[in-house]
Amino acid sequence: MTAPAPMLSVQSAVYARLKDDATLTAMIGGVYDYVPETAEYPFVVIGEAIETPDNRHGGYGRETVITLHSWSRYQGYAQVLRIGARVTALLDHQPLTIEGVAHIATRFEFSQTLTDPEPPGDIRHLVQRFRIVTEQS
Repeated sequence: MTAPAPMLSVQSAVYARLKDDATLTAMIGGVYDYVPETAEYPFVVIGEAIETPDNRHGGYGRETVITLHSWSRYQGYAQVLRIGARVTALLDHQPLTIEGVAHIATRFEFSQTLTDPEPPGDIRHLVQRFRIVTEQS
């Protein structure tokens, strides 16, 4: 038996969790993997991911570290921080249904606020990272 590579399944589970939450969707214009030109601020982007083996004796596991980006044109960081708090509540220490693998844990790793320096400098950005541990069912 070969080891599963659940990165796409993890991304799909995270996307479903975020887009299906009425509280979050009331706060944002959308959740995207690819942001269309017509996207309205604020929005959340499922960004980069890293997948590494987390094998155990007799079984396969993976740790997928996924980065989420919240974008806003609000003056100050309050809006992206509220969005980030909701994202954290939806993911940190919460069970996920991930196709093809068993979910073991989801843990918040960090968040960082940034200001887009391009003129007019009115875009606020929150970067969040979560570690999702899975194993072969």
